[in-house]
Amino acid sequence: MTSSRIYFCIVLCLFFVHVGCEPASRSPQIPIWANRNPDLSPFYTRFAPTKIDILPLSELVATGSQKSRLNLYVSLLDAFGSQIKSPGVFRMELYEYVQRSANPRGRRTARWSDIDLTDPSENNKYWNDFLRAYRFELPLDQPGSQAYILQITCLCPNGSRLSSDYIIRSQK
Repeated sequence: MTSSRIYFCIVLCLFFVHVGCEPASRSPQIPIWANRNPDLSPFYTRFAPTKIDILPLSELVATGSQKSRLNLYVSLLDAFGSQIKSPGVFRMELYEYVQRSANPRGRRTARWSDIDLTDPSENNKYWNDFLRAYRFELPLDQPGSQAYILQITCLCPNGSRLSSDYIIRSQK
């Protein structure tokens, strides 16, 4: 009786090993519609930037008696919410923050030259791979001890315009 149980256990183990083992995974198949369509741009448009995000690491830093610097971290997000690297032209503007107002953006206090990141080498200069974001160091005259609204606009190669506002306070 014990030899028949041992035999049954061996057969059962061999069955599970055989059923559980599967040949190596197949190579991914390219969808049939992709083979027929030489223009794959509709497929890749889902990976284009759809949102711009200003990271909370952004800050105003005093560098001297009359000068300051704005350390700015900007992230582009695709349709899936993933941070991506993408060509574009960035425009940064700083406004006074007006409290208790329907439109809190007051007078513009600074506007920097547009930063064109459509060239790959220029894009790489500003890209921080660890943070998956762009890092900009912008010079600024000494800000007052108040809050500001930082507005970032990204002009994408596909013609879309992404914009985001962020309230930032000077470090005094």
